[in-house]
Order: sequence, then structure tokens, then C-alpha cells
Amino acid sequence: MEAVAACLDSWAVMAWLLGEEPAAERVNEAIQARPVMSWVNAGEVYYTMHRRHGPEHAERVLEHLRLSVHLDEATPARIVEAATIKAVHPMSYADAFACATANAYGAPLLTGDDEILKVAGPWTVRDLRIG
Repeated sequence: MEAVAACLDSWAVMAWLLGEEPAAERVNEAIQARPVMSWVNAGEVYYTMHRRHGPEHAERVLEHLRLSVHLDEATPARIVEAATIKAVHPMSYADAFACATANAYGAPLLTGDDEILKVAGPWTVRDLRIG
């Protein structure tokens, strides 16, 4: 598995796309080093953009993500790890994928999502809401 400097969840990418500071600047910096992101979380960004701005916009955002981040496949091992995290911690299944992906790559998870920030696990989290 390739070494990566950071892992992004959908919260981080949405903050980046919407220009919400200080998160947007920190995600922009992380993108320079090609962070990792679960395809499950990319799917969350896609459906959110589809609902807000339509399918063409969602496709453009997804193409930009494909070029900017390493999109991690939801392998059977990653699915079981995410399911285990979900079983033990009160968070969404998609958030569990972000944690599992960060853990698999040994990369800090960049987020501002309260569901992730309020639990402790074997992954490292960096709060993007703090400058």
C-alpha cells in the first residue's frame, strides 16, 4: 500500500468545495500531496452534489476527485473493518469507511465531522474546524 500524508472524508471535501475556512485551506494543502479517500465517501460527495446542483455538476466534482486524490476501493477487508468500527462506535457506515481507510493507510483522517471526532479508535484524526 502506498504511503499517503492524509485521508479525507466527505465532510472535508464538502468543506473544501464550499470554501468553508479554515477547513478549505487545510484540505487544499493536503490535496497537494494526493491524499487517500474511500470510494464510499466519494459517493457521499457525489450524491450531495447531485441533489444540490444536478448530475452534471456531480460528475465534474467526481472527475476532479479522481484527479486529486487516491480513491480507495471498498475491498472485502475494508468492508469488514468498517462494519466492525460501525458495530463498536456510534457513527454512520460511511464515516466508518473513512476511519477504516485512514487506519489502513496509517494516515491522519482530516475531518470536522462530530460523529468521528467524538470517538476514539486506532486511527488519528485532525479537526479541520480548528485553524
